[in-house]
Amino acid sequence: MIDIDGSRGGGQIVRSSITLSILTDTPIRIEDVRGDRPNPGLKHQHCSAVELAAEIAAADVTGVELGATGIAFDPGRVSGGDYETMIGTAGSITLVFDTVLPLATVIDEPLSVTVGGGTDVKWSPPLDYYRRVKLPFLRRYGLQAAIDPARRGFYPAGGGRARLRTAPSTLAPIRATNRGERRHIRIYSVASEHLDDADVAPRQAKTVSEALPADASVAERVSTVAAADSPGSATVIAAAYENGCAGFTAFGERGKPAEEVGSDAVAALREFERSDAAVGEHLADQLLLPMAIAGGSITIPQTTDHVKSSVELLERFGIECRVDDAGEATTVRIDDPISGQK
Repeated sequence: MIDIDGSRGGGQIVRSSITLSILTDTPIRIEDVRGDRPNPGLKHQHCSAVELAAEIAAADVTGVELGATGIAFDPGRVSGGDYETMIGTAGSITLVFDTVLPLATVIDEPLSVTVGGGTDVKWSPPLDYYRRVKLPFLRRYGLQAAIDPARRGFYPAGGGRARLRTAPSTLAPIRATNRGERRHIRIYSVASEHLDDADVAPRQAKTVSEALPADASVAERVSTVAAADSPGSATVIAAAYENGCAGFTAFGERGKPAEEVGSDAVAALREFERSDAAVGEHLADQLLLPMAIAGGSITIPQTTDHVKSSVELLERFGIECRVDDAGEATTVRIDDPISGQK
């Protein structure tokens, strides 16, 4: 049994701990869940993620209820098949996907997971980021996964729906240290039908196109008007480099012009390109679990709190993660992953 301090790192520590518990077949106990947050304890999306993982892994689990600050999880045999969970709020669908996506490396049959909740909400990867940045990058290294969007969900009503499909996968080491030249950029802008008359989706995309660096090659520009229960919008820039990958996001808010949303996403891209990193900041902490499975080395703009928390968590499971902050980018390396310890 591994005891985990859940007071730092928010819901990410809960999700990653559950995933690592299954991958290493190790029972865990998490205490003081989200203790550093104004409203500590499990929220709807955390309960959905843990309960879904428990069903897939035939786990014995206790303490999973709203507001709970301590849970125990003892994994059993993982199985593919069709699963479904409804968060019931605008809680992030993609963060629930994060919990089960790495299980494609230990399940010997296809897995289909349908989740209802928020598809494009702050503090989490919007759906187009997941589909157009994260999954394409991981496919390079052998992960077989795709997302089928069904309905968009914005804050506060949620009501979105999407399905994650995976096939048995063997990951190669993740190697992205020298970014190289920018190849192209893809722009994805979405807005709910409530904002159609104001042309929010195309205005966001147009602003991105006009604000990009002069040498940027735009390979795709997509504006989508979507049925949704609440008004909302989001913009995603997917930037491909010779040896790197990054995505940049911005969300619409009441009173925030569409042009400002687009400009915010471009500002994040420009900030990234001032570093020597090969992998974008948001993708960085999402790659540590795949690296824990297969090993590898990446360069990231900086060591964020999320990265620090993830590195500490990996060490609790006996996975050494080396971090070198020297230079214009931070190098993160795992030489002895889970696959090499079996």
